[in-house]
Amino acid sequence: MKMDSISEKRQLGTTGLFVPPIIFGTSCLGNLYGELPYETKLAIVREWFKYIQPPVVVDCAGKYGAGLALEVIGKALGELAVKPDDIIISNKLAWKRVALKGTEPTFEPGAWVGIGYDAKQAISYDGIMECRQQGNELLGGRYQPQIVSVHDPDEYLASASDEQERSRLLGRIIDGYKALHELKAAGKVKAVGVGAKDWKVIREIADRVQLDWVMFACSLTVYTHSAELLRFVEELRSRGIGIINSAVFNAGFLVGGEYFNYRKADAKEQPELFAWRDGFMRLCRKHNVKPDVACIQFGLSAPGVVAIAVNSSKPHRIRENVESVSVRVSGDFWVAMKEEGLIDRDYPYVG
Repeated sequence: MKMDSISEKRQLGTTGLFVPPIIFGTSCLGNLYGELPYETKLAIVREWFKYIQPPVVVDCAGKYGAGLALEVIGKALGELAVKPDDIIISNKLAWKRVALKGTEPTFEPGAWVGIGYDAKQAISYDGIMECRQQGNELLGGRYQPQIVSVHDPDEYLASASDEQERSRLLGRIIDGYKALHELKAAGKVKAVGVGAKDWKVIREIADRVQLDWVMFACSLTVYTHSAELLRFVEELRSRGIGIINSAVFNAGFLVGGEYFNYRKADAKEQPELFAWRDGFMRLCRKHNVKPDVACIQFGLSAPGVVAIAVNSSKPHRIRENVESVSVRVSGDFWVAMKEEGLIDRDYPYVG
C-alpha cells in the first residue's frame, strides 16, 4: 500500500477490466505544444505509480508525436521495471509513423515540437492492423495495449466534401472496427471502443458496431453538458458500455489556459466564453473550491462515467489531479452555479 494511493477500481463496461477513476493522458510525452526533456517525462511516468495502486491506466495514440509518446512510455516503463500486469495501455489507432520529408511534420502543423517523424492517417481494415502492429513495436514489445479504438473518427468524417464521400469514409471506419473485433476475438486485446470530440459521431458509431467503452472529449464538462448528451449517457449505461470522460478542462481553458477545445481562445471573438470563466472563477473563490477540482468532480458526476482521463506536462500536477478525484465539493457551490446559469439548472447529478 502506497501513501495517498487510490485503490478503487471500476469495471470498464463488461470487459472484465477494472480501472481506477483517473486515467492518465500522454500527449505531452509526444511533445504536444512543447518539448519536454526525457527526465521530465520519466518523472511523469514515475508519478503515475506513486498515487495509483496497480494497474495504472494510460491513454495514448500513434498520433501523439508520430509515435514518440508510445516510445517514451515503453522506454520509461522498462527503466522503472514496471511489471506488464501493473499497466493497462489504451492505444487509439488511426495514424502511422512515416519518414519526415521536410523540416516540419505535416499531419498537425504547429502542434508537435521537436519530433523526427511525420504521421499518415490509415483508417481501414489493413490500416488499423498496421497501426496496431507499429504501436506494439514502438512500445518495445514487452508492454502491449489491452484497450484499442479508432482515433478521432469525427475529424476523419468531417474531412468529407459531400455525403457520398462521408458514407465512404464511414465504411472505412467500420472496416477498421472489424479488425479490432478480430483482435479481441483472438484474445490479443480486451476492450474495443471509440473516442471523439463530437459525441454525436460516437453515437453514430455505437449504433453500428459493438463497443465496450467510449471516450468523450470536451463534451461532458462543467461548461458543456447538453440534455441530449445526458440521454445518450444514460443509454450507454443501460447497454453496459463504459464511459471515460476526457478533456474535462475543455483543453485547459476552464482552469486558466489559453486553449479552448485545442484552439487558442480569443476574448474579442468569444466574449461569452471568457465571461463564463470569470463567473466560474469568482464562485470558486467564494466557496473555496479549486477550479480543477470542480471540473474533475463534475466530470465524474454522471452515472455511467467510469473514469476521467487527465493529461499533465508537470510531474507535480499528477498528485493534485489524483487528489481531486477524492475531494467532495459542497452542494452550495453547485446550487450557486445553477442559480447563476453557469451549469444547467436541470442537471440532476450535482446540487
